[in-house]
Amino acid sequence: MAQTVFIDGAAGTTGLEIAERLAGRSEFALLTLADAERKDAARRAEALNAADFVILCLPDAAAIEAVAMIRNDRTKVIDASTAHRVAPDWTYGFPELSAAQRDAIAAATRVSNPGCYPTGFLALVAPLVAAGIVARETHLSVNAVSGYSGGGKELIARFEAEPDIGFRSYGLSLNHKHVPEMQQGAGLRHPPLFAPAVVPVYRGMLVEVPLSFDAPTADAAYDALAAHFDGSPLVSVRRGDESELVLSRNDDATDRMELMLFSDTAGRQLRLVARLDNLGKGASGACVQNLNLMAGLPETAGLRL
Repeated sequence: MAQTVFIDGAAGTTGLEIAERLAGRSEFALLTLADAERKDAARRAEALNAADFVILCLPDAAAIEAVAMIRNDRTKVIDASTAHRVAPDWTYGFPELSAAQRDAIAAATRVSNPGCYPTGFLALVAPLVAAGIVARETHLSVNAVSGYSGGGKELIARFEAEPDIGFRSYGLSLNHKHVPEMQQGAGLRHPPLFAPAVVPVYRGMLVEVPLSFDAPTADAAYDALAAHFDGSPLVSVRRGDESELVLSRNDDATDRMELMLFSDTAGRQLRLVARLDNLGKGASGACVQNLNLMAGLPETAGLRL
């Protein structure tokens, strides 16, 4: 029998792409509400409690409200908002974060989907912190650029209405909501300095962490990353040899993530770069990956490989 899934916020970008990945899959049946019913609290509560799985694609306050409307201990929840990403009673939904994380997600009833920027940052940094290559006391910085679809309907509309925008830097108050999950997920003593930006491409992102060491460290860092992600069906690691990295307006949708290590000849200065689709491994693809694990299904079923 198919397990039922209700996407609360199904009309948004993330919700639409989740539904696309679930389309045609016999393991799941989508519960849907008509447009007129989406803001009807009684109908939403009915759907939230009827589903085997609920995926929340909502603003933080609405996600918290939706969780409170679930009155049974059967319905499992994946929250794509930032509302529960550092909450102690929620499981962080990044299966590749550690050796134990995949099993923790599979056993969980409440899973918080990672942010797109933190996914790239944690993939690059958490294995190096765990291996002792990057000290927990290190003050890190992370520079990142994303396609405008990650900003939701308002930012999408702005970029499509203002074609002269070539680069949009933001988070200049240095209190971006992704920083707590970056710090907690990597096990850092200090919050990283996060410098995000948006460019006029629809999807795709580059997340970069620069590192500098007193001794040659590039080989050890590469070996630690390669060992951590060895056998991963979605995350690959390689030495970077390009002279430039480019985001294209026509990049294909993907649920994979590529990690690259660039270094100087001495191996002391490193630029670690994650390339991923902000709507794929950074959002919808990650939700479906977590859903598969929680439902006891093959991890990559329905994903764009």
